[in-house]
Amino acid sequence: MGFQSLVIIFLLCISMANSDHLNQNKTILQCLTHHSIASPSISSVTFFPTDPSFTSTLQSYIRNLRFTSTTTPKPLFIVVPSHVSHIQASIICCKTHGLEMRIRSGGHDYDGLSYVSKAPFMIIDLFNLRSVIVDKGTAWVESGATLGELFYAISQKSKTHGFPAGVCPTVGVGGHFSGGGYGNMMRKFGLSVDNVIDAKLVDVNGNVLDRESMGEDLFWAIKGGGGASFGIIISWKIKLVSVPEIVTVFKIEKTLEQGVTDIVHKWQYIADKIDPNLFIRVVLLPVNKKHLQSIKAKFIGLFLGNGQELSSLMNEAFPELGLSFDQCIEISWIESILFWSNYPKGTSLDVLLDRQPQQEKYLKKKSDYVQEPISKENLEGIWNKMIELKRPALTLNPYGGKMSEISEFETPFPHRAGNIYKIQYSVTWKDDGVEATGRSLDQIRKLYDYMTPYVSKSPRSSYLNYRDVDIGINENGNASYSEGVIWGRKYFKGNFERLVQVKSKVDPGNFFRYEQSIPCLGSWKSTTAE
Repeated sequence: MGFQSLVIIFLLCISMANSDHLNQNKTILQCLTHHSIASPSISSVTFFPTDPSFTSTLQSYIRNLRFTSTTTPKPLFIVVPSHVSHIQASIICCKTHGLEMRIRSGGHDYDGLSYVSKAPFMIIDLFNLRSVIVDKGTAWVESGATLGELFYAISQKSKTHGFPAGVCPTVGVGGHFSGGGYGNMMRKFGLSVDNVIDAKLVDVNGNVLDRESMGEDLFWAIKGGGGASFGIIISWKIKLVSVPEIVTVFKIEKTLEQGVTDIVHKWQYIADKIDPNLFIRVVLLPVNKKHLQSIKAKFIGLFLGNGQELSSLMNEAFPELGLSFDQCIEISWIESILFWSNYPKGTSLDVLLDRQPQQEKYLKKKSDYVQEPISKENLEGIWNKMIELKRPALTLNPYGGKMSEISEFETPFPHRAGNIYKIQYSVTWKDDGVEATGRSLDQIRKLYDYMTPYVSKSPRSSYLNYRDVDIGINENGNASYSEGVIWGRKYFKGNFERLVQVKSKVDPGNFFRYEQSIPCLGSWKSTTAE
């Protein structure tokens, strides 16, 4: 056979493959249109790879550059619903065509599980559903809204209300709330989910349910158990909290040479016991310069009160930090959001409406919980390991206050009393490619392994919203109990079994599945029977 004949056969194969794809796309679109009654039509918010807007729609909410590579699996299509019937039709047609569904709100899923799958899949991206309606101390917020949009809407209605949630404005409400929702007012008011009072969800049968119709078990499960295992949450009703008209923030940096070890050691003894109006985060960074290898610590604080009260409190409880009154910055609560997001003083509140982060990176995160203070000697060992590894950083977030008052069974999020602080491990890098990724992942895993003696045990716990596939996955999304329990107890401790029971009741066919979705009781029974 000649070269020309081979070329013709090759071109014919490509043509047939393209024809197959076009026919598949046409069949799926017919299904979506048939099951959707909304105007505008679902075809106007559905994007196939042949669409000019497909790539930009896919990549616009990928916050971890690791998942923008050409080798990252891509969805067969994306639906960006503007009406609940678009969601209902997508569920029906995914079941009909045997496709997995990924559900994305803000795209900050650290390991990409809200928009990547090895199985044939599509994405429901909720960014069109982002209304926020604030009314008399409560608000209804759609899952596609960002935290910045939520905070902005609250500030437009009241100077004395806020909401306990994360400090990154571009995080989507949907994933943040359903995984717990951790922020700098948690010591005073608990997590975001501790202040959720209703929700609207589309279940596996396409029914739209609120708290009353879904029942208390399912409502409990989505408040920290990860909503994407149970359905598609359209919106949340939240209870706003009272904040002073003036709050106080500060940021102080210290190095090893300025006594970081002593200061961090003391922080461990006061951070979870001090006035619950005060939250002091510590960010620890290795310094690797030509003539200096050191550790830098940033102490970042939010105090729900004025500067005079704060400086008196700190002088009494934590003089080692050396906070003076002139380092206290008195601002409104909404301005404190900008401060914590590193915006310069005087920045317009309108930046909270910007849905794109200031910068995007290649990244990996992990988490731990510390229940006993780490000795000065062991802290020095940790600093040496960080300097050796060069890149990974640690962020320490204090517990105590309201977090110790709420039962670990109140929501699926179990990490309450007994924890002094949580650690977030973080590594970021700029270079694309397998080598840079492998090197960075190796660094953060080595630091995580080194920390084993100093963190929680039986299980070594993790935070769901710091998604980490290193602690275990369900292979190919087929959630068996034996696989799920490995990572499930790290995220949920004794609440994992109740989540399995709820999942088995509301989605017995395991339609809503992904690498760390809650497994069904059927797979539990079949595993234990073996």
